Amino acid sequence: MSLFGNLFSSKPDYPVVDPSSTAASRIAEVKTQLGELAGQVKDPLEVVPAEHAAYVFIGKPPKKFGLAWIHDGKISGLNTLVEEHGLKPLEVEKVVDQLRDVYVRHADVSRFCMTVQDRDVVVTPSAKLEEQVHEIIDKVVHH
Repeated sequence: MSLFGNLFSSKPDYPVVDPSSTAASRIAEVKTQLGELAGQVKDPLEVVPAEHAAYVFIGKPPKKFGLAWIHDGKISGLNTLVEEHGLKPLEVEKVVDQLRDVYVRHADVSRFCMTVQDRDVVVTPSAKLEEQVHEIIDKVVHH
């Protein structure tokens, strides 16, 4: 069983994030909320650390994924945009398409892994990816 367990596991094959890195310290700031999110969803998580925040791709980007962001001590997601900002399904789809494009454009950035709530998560410390995801979400939130 362990042969197939390893063969089909979705454990990320990335180096462990350096505990003294900026990415690790940024994640430490949102670790409580990230742990909460890790406990709520079963899908793989990919964290893009930001200053006092984090963006979390949920699922398998760029194909099928969602996005959550951790800011001001709370977790928001695409459903928050619908609830709080009245986004229509086509608008949400447009946001997801923009996120997919940005993700694909940064597919070659270095990725790392770390454990949160006994789960392996991928960490993608990319200032450009973070900035572009932030712009997409910010445009909707402050529309």
